[in-house]
Amino acid sequence: MSPDRTIEDGYPATPGVLLAGGLARRMGGGDKPMRLIAGRTILARAIERLTPQCDGLILNANGDPARFAAFGLPVVPDSVEGFAGPLAGILAGLDWVAENRPGMRYVFTSAGDCPFLPRDLVARLHQARRKNDAEVTVAVSGGQMHPIIAIWDIELRHAIRHALTVEDFRKVHAFVRRFRLAQASWPTEPLDPFFNANEATDLEEATRLAALDGG
Repeated sequence: MSPDRTIEDGYPATPGVLLAGGLARRMGGGDKPMRLIAGRTILARAIERLTPQCDGLILNANGDPARFAAFGLPVVPDSVEGFAGPLAGILAGLDWVAENRPGMRYVFTSAGDCPFLPRDLVARLHQARRKNDAEVTVAVSGGQMHPIIAIWDIELRHAIRHALTVEDFRKVHAFVRRFRLAQASWPTEPLDPFFNANEATDLEEATRLAALDGG
């Protein structure tokens, strides 16, 4: 797809990055997005939601990329050493797009452990971006900002790299406030579309919510 081509919803072609490299300490380790909810992995559910919305998807994850081979997506590790958190994953995704998809201006990012992402997520983020001439546009639900679920101007990768490697600054919530910031909000009923499973007990709740969400 050429950089100036838009998809059906009328927004610029936007590659997507799913951050799947968390350590999942509260679940006892391993790949949290690979946990099952009603027979399907969390990551598969996220990919299913985002594929129609994005101009291609990549995964950000460290370690052996072969464990994600079944998804058929590029797997990009952090370029900043020492597990620097979500900002490092966002940087890796933006750098990959800049190198492999020249001409793309915007990149969508999301946590890989959100199984119920809205089907209008990228479109509504772009609407808020245009309205506010924003450099970063983040999702909000229940008054809570989700800065990892966002659209980024790809040129912000330079500022992210500086924050991580020079400032040793890793706080995504605070980082996005350095720029022209816009928000798009979703209701939390009948379920919060940005629900993520942080602990093993959350998987039971996710199974219940999956039934509300159509399975």
